[in-house]
Amino acid sequence: MLYLIAEWMGFEGVSNLIRYQTFRAGATLMTALLIGLVIGPKFINMLRVRQGKGQPIRADGPQSHLSKVGTPTMGGLMILVSVILSMLIWMDLTNPFVWACMAVTGGFGVIGFLDDYDKVTKNSHKGVSGKVRLLMEFAVAGVASWIIVGQISTDLYVPFFSDRVIPLGMFYYVFAAIVMVGAGNAVNLTDGLDGLAIMPVIIASGTFAIIAYLVGRVDYSEYLGIPYVEGAGELAIFCAAIMGAGLAFLWFNAPPAAVFMGDTGSLALGGALGAIAVASHHEIVLAIVGGLFVVEAVSVILQVFWFKRTGKRIFRMAPIHHHFEQLGWKESTVVIRFWIVSIVLALMGLATLKLR
Repeated sequence: MLYLIAEWMGFEGVSNLIRYQTFRAGATLMTALLIGLVIGPKFINMLRVRQGKGQPIRADGPQSHLSKVGTPTMGGLMILVSVILSMLIWMDLTNPFVWACMAVTGGFGVIGFLDDYDKVTKNSHKGVSGKVRLLMEFAVAGVASWIIVGQISTDLYVPFFSDRVIPLGMFYYVFAAIVMVGAGNAVNLTDGLDGLAIMPVIIASGTFAIIAYLVGRVDYSEYLGIPYVEGAGELAIFCAAIMGAGLAFLWFNAPPAAVFMGDTGSLALGGALGAIAVASHHEIVLAIVGGLFVVEAVSVILQVFWFKRTGKRIFRMAPIHHHFEQLGWKESTVVIRFWIVSIVLALMGLATLKLR
């Protein structure tokens, strides 16, 4: 909104600052952070009153988690409000990437909300049927893919090579949707401990803020040998909104958590990262930067596959963060060490920009 007003004014005087994506990224981060901190307490109290027993806790999970009974969920709504409001204030609303990413974030958030609502009302951790949820996710991701791919090429760029691409043609639409859905569910599986998912999301968002900004600049993309995507730089501001809202949520989600983000937040944030990766043509880099999410998802897939075939488990419990808890690691130890892994993976992802 402010960008369109400043543009109408010809970017004269102080409004000239709004022309710069770096300024708006910083302003968006602070706006989302402030909104989240302001609405947080009242939002949590509202959720606590309406939900009563809060998020159902798995009886077969780590015994230490039983102390979390009564903690409200759906805190992802707080994140979504902060992200969307700050985006509407600072972003260029004529940019199609903005609306595509907002569609995925909001759409996945609604799907997650329905899942959380089902869990809370039925006092069960099962929620909406997996098949139904996936069908809805692919419907949302399909629309976003159609918008995004209409603005970019259908080539898959390979990291570490400046001129190596895999032409996917029409299959790129399907691939893009898979990336969004996969990212959403991977972050969802990671969200099992206080602060475990949100900090890696913040780190990944900061990394992709840099990538999106560089991809959206002709000079930098040419120098680094990365694909240039006109208009992708605006997504750096979107990433900043996620960072600000994520930091505000972490303020309340830090151990012991006053609120859980639930599927409402984890699905939305994961889907948003997937959409940003597709729009910036760095889908494979997302698998590196979000490697923690990938490992969490793979641990569940392997556990289910192996148990169905042999009746035995590979891990003591899946997702893998529960495995380390069962080994005797304290929850805070698992969380902080996984944060460290996320930082290392983010640096590796950034290294791909130059190692070509």
